[in-house]
Amino acid sequence: MNEDSKNKAQGNSNDIEALLGVLPVDVALAVRQKNDFDNLLEIILDLGRCPSARFVSGEVRLLDRFVEHDDIEYVTSRISEFDADNRAGMERTLHRISAIRNRRGRVIGLTCRVGRAVYGTIDIIEDLVNSGESILILGKPGVGKTTILREAARTLADKKRVIIVDTSNEIGGDGDVPHPAVGSARRMQVPKPSLQHEVMIEAVENHNPEVIVIDEIGRELEALAARTIAERGVQLIGTAHGNALENLLLNPTLSDLVGGIESVTLSDDEARRRGTQKTVLERRSPPTFNILVEIQERNRLNVHRDIASAVDAILRGYPLAPEERYRDEKGKIRMVRASQAKAPTASQSLRAGKNMENSPFQRRTGLAEPQAQAKNRKERYEDFVSPEDPVLNLEDSREKRMFVFGVARNRLLQAIKSMNAPVSVVRDLKDADMFLTQRRYYRDRLQPIVDAETKGLPIFVIRSNSMPQIEQFLADTFGLATPQEKREKDDEALAQVDIAVDLLQAGEPYVDLQPTVAHIRKRQHELAREYGLVSQSFGKDPNRYVRIYRD
Repeated sequence: MNEDSKNKAQGNSNDIEALLGVLPVDVALAVRQKNDFDNLLEIILDLGRCPSARFVSGEVRLLDRFVEHDDIEYVTSRISEFDADNRAGMERTLHRISAIRNRRGRVIGLTCRVGRAVYGTIDIIEDLVNSGESILILGKPGVGKTTILREAARTLADKKRVIIVDTSNEIGGDGDVPHPAVGSARRMQVPKPSLQHEVMIEAVENHNPEVIVIDEIGRELEALAARTIAERGVQLIGTAHGNALENLLLNPTLSDLVGGIESVTLSDDEARRRGTQKTVLERRSPPTFNILVEIQERNRLNVHRDIASAVDAILRGYPLAPEERYRDEKGKIRMVRASQAKAPTASQSLRAGKNMENSPFQRRTGLAEPQAQAKNRKERYEDFVSPEDPVLNLEDSREKRMFVFGVARNRLLQAIKSMNAPVSVVRDLKDADMFLTQRRYYRDRLQPIVDAETKGLPIFVIRSNSMPQIEQFLADTFGLATPQEKREKDDEALAQVDIAVDLLQAGEPYVDLQPTVAHIRKRQHELAREYGLVSQSFGKDPNRYVRIYRD
């Protein structure tokens, strides 16, 4: 930071008199009488309504009379012409006047926003700006995104080649000469908002920048242009409207800035390894920006230092807590790195029954819960993973004893018998090695569940009382195949006989089928006889197989 910038640190150059000079005399006088310029945000002039001013603390009425056409024309005649986005400015200032038009195009309302060059605001993220990584800044309107962007351009311009793509002249002010607040950064104006993406590419191709600063990325073409720029090795610093990373992921137009999301179908083995269902959501591509800054308030923000990891964590259902930064009462910058709850392993997810749920990203009506809640949330069914819980020892050859609560006993016994699972159901909790219940009972934390936790039993949770859910639980817990999977394997084994017949008719002397269990081999022999062929079994279980001869 140069000496002049240091002298201006925390200074506020807002040219407020220039803005008051274009307002009707009585409106300007009313604003002066409020004598609260530091907290003034906007002045509103709507036809047929009383003029008002918006301060940080709220909106107040300035006069008791209504705004007339003459008042609006008084302002519009003293400022530059409105652009295609209905915004106008004032020469060498940062103020912005936005118009509301009727159906015939006549201006019937004005929003006069106070533009401020607030020096020193960048220090809260100065380390990120100087890191050379691309940064995306999120925040609701009026929270100070453009102010930080302007300061970033000014400080970086002291040591790098900086180009500002200024769509609405809000960063560098109106007129051909940029406002001093951007320092030595160069500014490219955009003829129409719809052409912003073209000017972004033009800046890279024609002016050899090291840093490009962009305000309000809001269209798909601009998101694609930003990706193109980032892939050329240019540092990007841009803003977008939104409160948090989750909002951006839900925005189909801008989600590509953080990598985008897509639905992926996993194989059975991969879905079981991950502990999810077969269809999951994953990040589509590397993010355009490396760092995300969420402005919560003017002096408080959250930082995601690795957007890729943050997005992946959200899609898994276990969002990473961001780094919090704020200014305390004395103006000192504080950083808080929240501790992150340990995400479950795949085997723990399977034990909790998660493979029978939707993917974590789809499980909630929104995306992930707000970050502030994520840090202090209580245990829920979806998050039930306790590293201290004993894991069921399947290497122990003894039959497991299961206590069930809220699960249909007759269905469970039927499934155990049909799947030949090495487990029995006991009636007394003290005799049990494991505990099984339904999700709704686990969430209510009923007494049997509390007793099981006290006893240190591994608790398994299924979503419902249906037979497929019970069979899937037994299959995942004991490494068995479900009846449906068995039927599919049996059908496949029997279908091998038909394939063998075709090969024998094509001239093969004999065909070996795949090894299978005894009752399937018996059925394969029967089918071979029906075709008038000779068959014989070879080998020892579990590798015993059937060979079918041509004659």
